[in-house]
Amino acid sequence: MRTWQYSSVQGKLEDCLTIVEVPVPSPSSLAKDQLLVEIISASINPVDYKLPESGIIGRLMISRPATPGLDFCGRVIAKHPSVTAFETGQLVFGGFTQANPMGTLGQYTVTSSGFCALVPAGIDPDQAAAVGTAATTAYQSLMPDSLEPGATIFINGGSGGVGTWAIQEAKALGAQVITTCSTGNVDLCRQLGADEVLDYKKVDIISDLKSRGNVFDLVVDNVGSNTELYDTSPSLLKPGGTFVQVGVGEAMTASGVASSLKKQFVPTFIRGGPKYYFVNMKNTSEFFSHIGSWMAEGKARAIVDETYEWEDVPAAFRRLREGHVRGKIVIHVSKRVKSDI
Repeated sequence: MRTWQYSSVQGKLEDCLTIVEVPVPSPSSLAKDQLLVEIISASINPVDYKLPESGIIGRLMISRPATPGLDFCGRVIAKHPSVTAFETGQLVFGGFTQANPMGTLGQYTVTSSGFCALVPAGIDPDQAAAVGTAATTAYQSLMPDSLEPGATIFINGGSGGVGTWAIQEAKALGAQVITTCSTGNVDLCRQLGADEVLDYKKVDIISDLKSRGNVFDLVVDNVGSNTELYDTSPSLLKPGGTFVQVGVGEAMTASGVASSLKKQFVPTFIRGGPKYYFVNMKNTSEFFSHIGSWMAEGKARAIVDETYEWEDVPAAFRRLREGHVRGKIVIHVSKRVKSDI
């Protein structure tokens, strides 16, 4: 099979990728609970390049050579006998919880059946591939197990991959949503259901939020470019409210990781500040099934900024790195047949 791979990263990931031929994993090699999936479409995330470029952290977390990519939609080619939830030939979608040396930018991948769900009828493979890490991260950022109907949520960064999902999921959970974006994406965020959209090109976001007082149950930061929003959050959150960090910003550095760990695990009465939750990627069949149901019901949809053919993966990463992507970038990995649509 053909796959995009990197062995070392000096500079930008997209400049270090090459197409190589590797054997297709044999069905007999599948471990308990595993599926062999032929990838139809994949979507990419900032972490796909940030982690390989993060120096020692990336080298420790990903064995090399490696294929990037976490998110996918594809067809089950083979399964371990222990798998009962899926059958060969079925379309599935999902995403890895952590970087996998056999990522989704190759023609085939091996995944745990616990990291995917069946594609709902009528959902296009590109839409399904664009769920993945972004949609499940957004879902976890909303702390759905404890979120009360009618809660007020501030989502910093509403037009990106995670933000577009977070707005829709928050509305599906019954929350009131205030979000931010640039001028060109205001209408998009409104269409997705945001109750109020702040254009950061025209409004001083921090001043605007502070003028409202302690009105938010959750403050979700999808940008993470600096600590200003976190530092201000005691003036924004209701008693018992939580600051949720999604955007990593500088968190891929050793100092960034240390700062996040301190906020996450040191009790608030020692470090001061609000309750803090750093979203760790956790993809489960339950999450994907739940989001898939919302899609089938018309309550949520993937926003696809651009699609690229598999041969153009480096160009797709360059586009992602530019920033200001509306929703997700999707890669067509293999040719579709009519029954896939």
